[in-house]
Amino acid sequence: MSHLTNFEVFLLLSVLKVGVVLVITLMSVAYTVLLERKLLGRMQNRWGPSRVGPFGLLQPIVDGAKLFLKEDLMPLAVERPLFLLAPVIALACALVSVAVVPFGAVTRVRGVDIFELANVNIGLLVILGITSIGVYGITLSGWSSNNKYSLLGALRSTAQVISYELALGLSLVGVVLRAQSLNLRTIVDSQSAHGMLSWNIFGGFQFVAFFIYLMAAYAETNRAPFDMAEAETELVAGYHTEYSSMKFAMFFMAEYANMITVSCVATLLFFGGASSPFGHLIPAIGGHIMQAILPVLWFVAKVFAFLSLYIWVRATLPRFRYDQLMSFGWKFLLPLAMANIIITSFVLAIRG
Repeated sequence: MSHLTNFEVFLLLSVLKVGVVLVITLMSVAYTVLLERKLLGRMQNRWGPSRVGPFGLLQPIVDGAKLFLKEDLMPLAVERPLFLLAPVIALACALVSVAVVPFGAVTRVRGVDIFELANVNIGLLVILGITSIGVYGITLSGWSSNNKYSLLGALRSTAQVISYELALGLSLVGVVLRAQSLNLRTIVDSQSAHGMLSWNIFGGFQFVAFFIYLMAAYAETNRAPFDMAEAETELVAGYHTEYSSMKFAMFFMAEYANMITVSCVATLLFFGGASSPFGHLIPAIGGHIMQAILPVLWFVAKVFAFLSLYIWVRATLPRFRYDQLMSFGWKFLLPLAMANIIITSFVLAIRG
């Protein structure tokens, strides 16, 4: 590679990095679905997928092939351009937000940080902005389907996201105040000194903010017990009732990609990101390769724990009634988020 210019090396490594992260994200989405089916099965005292491959491990590949090969039906009365655009918007917004997530320690190869696609100073705002645009995909799908059930699902989802977006954004202000930055790498570094004791949820006393974030994130991603937008018992399948084949698969993938993004953000903001729970108390082990891989493993373990919690909540709790959902967001979470900002600011002012 010595004959290549610095820019060509940078471009080559960046394209390679994007490709690898995209493949890993899509594989993670597929196997999160399998994880959910397996865990729900065990919690309901049954096996879950167990036929295709050892322990059912090839099930996501078979499901993907089935959806890809199914006939793509489109009702005559749909608004065709928007009907086709909606799943693309939903999936694109879900995948793009992974670009600013630092999923390992700073590790440079030829000047390129291989464990973060883009180190943006306002990374947290970028994630909040992109994920909130994702609701356009759901809204457009419901309206363009020309189906009353789909429209109801889309309207519910829009109202839900607007209601909980505010609480979710405000719950993160305490973390930003502590780190004095919107850069995700800086927020992680501010929690890495003493391991668990430095994490925002423990050392920063942001456990109230974490609770608000978790509740709002469940609502934002339309997951149980807040899955009003696709309530099967009420709305057939909600906003994607009229979708089939690959377009349905794109909505399905978008939902699970959003779950992974939410888990990544929770890990970065409250649980020290890729830093070790033991901080610098335990000396670094192994060579450079081990020191580069170990933080990634910590990060993956924390994200996996969040995804398992997501699934556990779905298996345990019944769906909210819609008026309960809205009053919980506006009358409880929003005032609590504001109180958390005031108290955090007060404590930081006294310490400062």
